[in-house]
Amino acid sequence: MLARRSRSKQGPDIWPGFVDAISTLLLVLIFLLVVFILAEFFLSRALSGRDEALSRLNQQVSELADLLSLEQLTTEELRNNIADLGLQLQTSMKDREELNRQLFLAFGKQDNLESDIASLQRLNELNKEERDDLDLRLAASLAVLKAEQAALSASRDKTAANQAALVEQEKLSTSAQRQVALLNQQIAALRIQLNSIQAALDATENEIAEKNLQISNLGQRLNVALANKVGELSRYRSEFFGRLRDSLSGRSTVSIEGDRFVIQSGVFFGSGSAQLDPAGETQLNDLAQLVMDISTEIPRDIRWVLRIDGHTDTRPISTNQFPSNWELSAARAISVARYLIDRGVSPNRVMAAGFGEFQPLVDRDSEDAYKANRRIELKLTER
Repeated sequence: MLARRSRSKQGPDIWPGFVDAISTLLLVLIFLLVVFILAEFFLSRALSGRDEALSRLNQQVSELADLLSLEQLTTEELRNNIADLGLQLQTSMKDREELNRQLFLAFGKQDNLESDIASLQRLNELNKEERDDLDLRLAASLAVLKAEQAALSASRDKTAANQAALVEQEKLSTSAQRQVALLNQQIAALRIQLNSIQAALDATENEIAEKNLQISNLGQRLNVALANKVGELSRYRSEFFGRLRDSLSGRSTVSIEGDRFVIQSGVFFGSGSAQLDPAGETQLNDLAQLVMDISTEIPRDIRWVLRIDGHTDTRPISTNQFPSNWELSAARAISVARYLIDRGVSPNRVMAAGFGEFQPLVDRDSEDAYKANRRIELKLTER
């Protein structure tokens, strides 16, 4: 009772509440500390993951930079290749123009040669006409000479008769003697004219004989020269074809048509293309070496070329590159000629021509006929 009273007199007891508050505050602090530690742990984990992601991103950026530099190098190389291809295209165009110019010059030289031959033939014909004219003049002169000889003979007979009459009638009048003298003078003049005509006739015959001899010698020399050149070229053509036949023997795509070697264009080109295939280039390597070997043996004064003719079948073509078979056949012949020139054959010894579909070997519409008509022909001929 006294204790209760003493406590009631001292006031309320706050210590348990204080202890409770302190313990609660301590628990809150511990909880906050745990939360802070956990947050720091998870934050460190997140930051380390971000560092790894950032490292990976930096590595990817580095790889992308390397790829970008490689792409830039590739782009630069492509630009250089495009520039080189442009230069090669310009060079090819110049080579094509030069080949066309040489082709036109070759045709011009051929025309000049044909005109020279025609001039020689006309000269020969003119010389024949001159000979015929001289023969007519000679015949006319001979006729006149015979007439004058007949007149002279008649005059001689008349003179002889007159002389006989004069012998019988000597000492006639002076006028009769003058007539006899005049007749004698006329006879002498006729003899002089006859001698002049005979001399002119002899000179004309000699001149005709000399001209005939010159014409004959000129014709013989021309025939001999032409025969020699043709014979030499024929001999080298035979040798060329013989060696080419040996080189290409056993190939079913090669045939001989007269003085030409015929090779199916399928060996060299794809369908509708003028780009040489590797197999065709291999055959052209042998052909180029053969042409270079034979060119060293043919004398320089023989004007020869290797004519390359392109032919197609009758099926039409119409593309931006080849509007018709003319362009395709000419482009294929030029491709073969250009390849031979690239392998060392002189451009002066190569001629390319395109004939389109207008000179078929087999005049039919079938796959075999198409295959036979698509061809490249080689011919060693004169310029």
